[in-house]
Amino acid sequence: MHDIRLQVDKRIPGGRGLAPTLLERAPVLCLDWDTRSRSRFGARDSRGRELAVFLPRGSVLRDGDALVAADGSLLRVRAAAQAVLQVRADDALLLLRAAYHLGNRHVPLQLASGLLQLEPDPVLADMLRRMGLRTNEAMAAFEPEAGAYDGTHGHGHAHGHGRDHGHAPGPDAQAGGVDFADALPARTAGPAGPRG
Repeated sequence: MHDIRLQVDKRIPGGRGLAPTLLERAPVLCLDWDTRSRSRFGARDSRGRELAVFLPRGSVLRDGDALVAADGSLLRVRAAAQAVLQVRADDALLLLRAAYHLGNRHVPLQLASGLLQLEPDPVLADMLRRMGLRTNEAMAAFEPEAGAYDGTHGHGHAHGHGRDHGHAPGPDAQAGGVDFADALPARTAGPAGPRG
């Protein structure tokens, strides 16, 4: 049997550089988080076309991204409404504690003012209620945080300080957009030789 699905293999983050009119006219690909976090999947767009999406491994689609199909056509990515657990508290510190504990469990988590959203999990819901938070299940778009080291804030070494200090990208080199090497005093040789 011949596969007649249209291949899609290019992602344009946030539709950057595309005319708004082009994006508005493009068919929509409405996907839940599980699908958007995979780099290879089959789907159907809003015009009924069958698609075979083949993105580079590790790619994650975000609401508002654009995709380019093999025939040159564009697609708009939308986060589909899906079952989520919503977590609220009147006390911001309590909500912050909940985010900390969920983060320690590596739970994909969406953060908003006064609200946390995660995929439903009865064990986590019980833990959160025991902590004094309010939980409810709802249908909503789910767009969890990308993570501190997801590669979207690359470590291109454009520090502007004119020195080459040769550290590899990653958690030790950069966190949250701050290069810790810039905060260190100048490297000097001492009894143990140069640092680093």
